[in-house]
Amino acid sequence: MTVKVLIVDDSSFFRKRLAEIIDADPRLEVVATANNGEEALKQLQIHKPDVVTMDLEMPVMDGITAVRKIKSLRATPVLMLSTWTTEGAKTTLDALEAGATDFLPKRFEDLSSDRSEAQRKLCQRVYQLANGFHASLQTPLQQDIVTQTATAPARNNAPINKPDLVLIGTSTGGPVALQKVLTVLPASFPCPILLVQHMPASFTPSFAERLDAQCQIHVKQAVNGESLQAGTAYLAPGGQQMLLKGRPQRLYLSIEDGHDAQTYKPCVDLTFNSVAPICGDKTLAIILTGMGSDGKEGCQSIKNKGGEIWAQDQATSTIYGMPMAIAKAGLADKILDLTSIGRQLGELL
Repeated sequence: MTVKVLIVDDSSFFRKRLAEIIDADPRLEVVATANNGEEALKQLQIHKPDVVTMDLEMPVMDGITAVRKIKSLRATPVLMLSTWTTEGAKTTLDALEAGATDFLPKRFEDLSSDRSEAQRKLCQRVYQLANGFHASLQTPLQQDIVTQTATAPARNNAPINKPDLVLIGTSTGGPVALQKVLTVLPASFPCPILLVQHMPASFTPSFAERLDAQCQIHVKQAVNGESLQAGTAYLAPGGQQMLLKGRPQRLYLSIEDGHDAQTYKPCVDLTFNSVAPICGDKTLAIILTGMGSDGKEGCQSIKNKGGEIWAQDQATSTIYGMPMAIAKAGLADKILDLTSIGRQLGELL
């Protein structure tokens, strides 16, 4: 089925350019365009698109206000197109809190220096958002099917083992999910937390600052060589890889550039795989909402060492991709809704 797209931007040149790119993909069709948020709401009601691409700064009604109103009218994924600057990062994070699903750079060159590859990535993201988002809205009965077909069904009511380290990996929908989980944790949380969120380098400093202001625990962007402290969450820097080094009584972080062939920077699998041989048996790994399957290999490594794995459920996931991969592989000791993940983490005290 063809994915119907609504483009919202106050620049007629950009609307035309984006429409040409999207319409060139046989899986996608631009059904309408709008030059501000107010016009977008009218087109939304008429054309009922599968995905909306949204600019942030527009006259009459800005993108964040439009996102809030779209969310109240219809369950439609919204892809924000933003500048990858510090100020653009803060505004985009506001849009995600308002209900936007995902974001991409407005300068397509930031996706790839190769024009055709940048256009392919844009179209692929639009297509994945439409399919992943609407799949997540399907009946929760499918969650039961996933759990039943897993080789080791989740034990949601099993006693919680107290870990020495907590890992959380996430992607699409992750900024809001992490906020909901981390804000319920007390300042006295008994162990360090490593956070891996797929996010560009210009966004992670602002995101870490925002979480730190909202949480009782300390949240910071990870720095190369720093030792881990209880009650602190370390966010992997965008565009780099975060690896664990040292020994159980003296853990520290190595921030590395990685290489061009790596799909994700930061990558959940790489971080989790670095933890497994050092303290995998004393680790709790959690996979939250996101596209794809990043984290499955790393969770398998943690599981092989005797660690515990939790996965977010389908009903509360923005995109049920990464946690579904964990459930289908039979790796999840618990499959929990987002509220329960935060609550049960808090109970580790």
